[in-house]
Amino acid sequence: MKWGLRLAVALVGIVSIAAGVLIAFPPDLLRVGTGYAAKIICSNVFIAGRDADEVLRDDVQAPGHPLLRLVQADVDLEGGLVRTSLLGIVAPSRAVHRTGLGCATVADADIETARRLTAPVAEAMPADESLPWPEGEGAAEVDPRLSAILSDPELLGPSARGVVVVKDGRLVGEAYGAGFNERTPLLGWSMTKTVTAALVGLMREEGRLDIDDRGLFPEWSGDARREISLADLLAMESGLRFNESYGDVTDVTRMLYLEPDMGAYAASLPSEAAPGMRFNYSSGETVLISRYWMSRFSNPTDALAFPRRALFDAIGMRSAVLEPDQAGIFAGSSYLYATARDWARFAMLIAENGRWADRQVLNPAIVARIAEPSDASGEAYTKGQAWQNGPGGTDRDYGLPDETIWMSGHDGQSAAIIPPERLVVMRLGLTPRWLDYRPQRLVEAVRNALR
Repeated sequence: MKWGLRLAVALVGIVSIAAGVLIAFPPDLLRVGTGYAAKIICSNVFIAGRDADEVLRDDVQAPGHPLLRLVQADVDLEGGLVRTSLLGIVAPSRAVHRTGLGCATVADADIETARRLTAPVAEAMPADESLPWPEGEGAAEVDPRLSAILSDPELLGPSARGVVVVKDGRLVGEAYGAGFNERTPLLGWSMTKTVTAALVGLMREEGRLDIDDRGLFPEWSGDARREISLADLLAMESGLRFNESYGDVTDVTRMLYLEPDMGAYAASLPSEAAPGMRFNYSSGETVLISRYWMSRFSNPTDALAFPRRALFDAIGMRSAVLEPDQAGIFAGSSYLYATARDWARFAMLIAENGRWADRQVLNPAIVARIAEPSDASGEAYTKGQAWQNGPGGTDRDYGLPDETIWMSGHDGQSAAIIPPERLVVMRLGLTPRWLDYRPQRLVEAVRNALR
């Protein structure tokens, strides 16, 4: 009995020590999980106006890693703060909301500093609901030929949240999942990358940069990275090391959820290949693009205001919120929230060769770069942060024309843009890759119906 008692005491001691170590020094994988949860809950509560418990259940726990089912969240609506942890104590994380700039994960000591980014950003003007889309937010004239398609769950895919079809500059069909509507801002994930390419084009038109710029960052001045051009970053051909795998602690998850300054982290990574010789899909390269174009402003306030001034207001994307990290650099790889209608406005701008109403908003040269295949990618990607084919397949298998351009994002976000047909099919949702959904089937059905 004495030996049994001693063994029990020893086991309790070991467990207590292990628990103490886990609490004091949580593994990075757990911190990534709680950081992700805090960020997703914060943005969806304070930008999209959704219920926190619903977001935790549906967006964080249901489609994610089993450990995320242990996440608990506390939301301070008045203070604009979300706290998350595992089992209420392990690996605590924080995300703070900044008015007009969305949310960022932050350390406790940095919350007030992060909040100070709110001041320079003005709220968007309300939309005019008496005018039809895209001039306003009036009811769409749905083409009856699309009714059956937009009510077919097989074509819309699992957990579709917003689908918008634009033809010849008009919204001809839309559908929404339960709990979502035309006023719900939705996360586009990597569709944001194409928006970042457009911002570079607008900066170029203002004479603030050139895509052939090299020597982009001071920390690159002493090695081969000084030869990396902005064009290399746009085409994902910089040669920098970057691991885009999700589900573990990799470069992309560390950058998005553990690093207060995403751009500084991406800039610290070494070069593995000569610029222009290798394609490597990398959210880090797009964050570096944001870091560079923002550095071309002497006043950070002007840089934070630029996307709305130069792009969002110009095409009526009133709901759009592009989120910077704690350091104030836009996460241009991943974090743009906008309604499905506003996402479709941007896609239509590309379909219309940069023209909006009677104004040339984007130079056709930057639109051409967004559509131009990258040689190093085997013509899978473009020189302007877009894809040549839809997720997981070849467009020709679905009868789609070679001119189709794709914006594509994590968990089933996609926009098929077919400029010769002035057609856009925007689809947003929460559809993990393992479900093997193919938006090409939806686009094929839409095209056949509208012929």
